[in-house]
Amino acid sequence: MMRKTHILLLLAATTCFAVPAMAQELTGTLKKIKDTGTITIGHRDSSIPFSYYDDKQNVVGYAIDLCMKVADEVKAELKMPDLKVKLNPVTSSTRIPLIANGTIDIECGSTTNNLERQQQAWFSPTYFVITTKFVTKKGSAIKSFKDLKGKTVSTTAGTTSAKLLAEMNSKDDYKMNVISAKDHAEGFLLVESGRAEAFAMDDILIYGLIANSKTPDNYVLSNDWLTIEPYGAMLRKDDKPFKDVVDRAFNKIFASGEVETLYKKWFLSPIPPRGVNLNVPLSPLLKKVFEHPTDSGDPKAYE
Repeated sequence: MMRKTHILLLLAATTCFAVPAMAQELTGTLKKIKDTGTITIGHRDSSIPFSYYDDKQNVVGYAIDLCMKVADEVKAELKMPDLKVKLNPVTSSTRIPLIANGTIDIECGSTTNNLERQQQAWFSPTYFVITTKFVTKKGSAIKSFKDLKGKTVSTTAGTTSAKLLAEMNSKDDYKMNVISAKDHAEGFLLVESGRAEAFAMDDILIYGLIANSKTPDNYVLSNDWLTIEPYGAMLRKDDKPFKDVVDRAFNKIFASGEVETLYKKWFLSPIPPRGVNLNVPLSPLLKKVFEHPTDSGDPKAYE
């Protein structure tokens, strides 16, 4: 009798704790997704190999694969196996406003997580670490950032690279003619066509643009770099329930080793649209992130 009473008391206590959790109302992004039956992923059009259109106009990439895993985690969390996934294009200039106004729920591309951006948005655990470099045509006398003084340099509008070049002009009087392109492909084209002498951007994006150019052997990256930058998927600020789901999805991918399989797929194997292999080895910086996930926006956390 005493054992039966103990079991009944235990069940009653468990129920007391379970009911509030089950009855807890959804808020923020999860509520929006539940109400609309759709999760909207923001993507880039030419951020190879993170988020871009292939030759069939399908949205593909390393970041897209990762965010599809997030969508699967959301489906499980909301118990909505038929949840629709909508893909919405964004640019460097529109990605933050579209996150803030609810047009997209998560942005999956080549967005730098830094302390300034964290005032406007939150981020997933870091899934890539880059350095800021520039590309020139082979044979150019421009080898390092100090050689950019007085030169015509392209970059992509709304990026951290654009900000860095502006600071070099204002603080160090580099007197560069900086051309802000609408996307990475246009910025690289300015060098390809001779309208700019260098294109400054994240090194991995430059690798992708070179590999997919008509004459990959005609280009070379700078010897030095300006900053270390972590990439993460961007989501709305102050939405902890949704961030918890996003973090859980990434942590599962990292812990299982699946992230390294995805890395090999996009950085060490032929990729669309031309079957080019970027041949970018897994860096010690990124390996450390996979082993110890972080969403820090401080570059020093990755050194």
